[in-house]
Amino acid sequence: VQLQASGGGLVQTGGSLRLSCTASGSTFVRMGWYRQAPGKQRELVARITSGGSTNYADSVKGRSTISSDNAKNTVYLQMNSLTPEDTGVYYCNAERLDGMTYWGKGTQVTVSS
Repeated sequence: VQLQASGGGLVQTGGSLRLSCTASGSTFVRMGWYRQAPGKQRELVARITSGGSTNYADSVKGRSTISSDNAKNTVYLQMNSLTPEDTGVYYCNAERLDGMTYWGKGTQVTVSS
């Protein structure tokens, strides 16, 4: 199983970015994004099931949208109105029906003030 993420980078406060993650090697029932800020624990940002159900962290609700292309095993995270609090390493996550969970390598997102 491989998770290939892209889309991180440096963005100014108020800006937007779109993260993408493509999973290969298995079939997944849920995919999502987590992030880890310096000195903090990894936390859920957003996730989506293969049926299209979503959930978001309160901190990103209303300014982020997660979507997926099941045929491509790809999940997208559009984040708007970014603030420095969104800075961190973003990890793609994929869950199989049997409960196995996989993580991508992480992509850095830095929001400058």
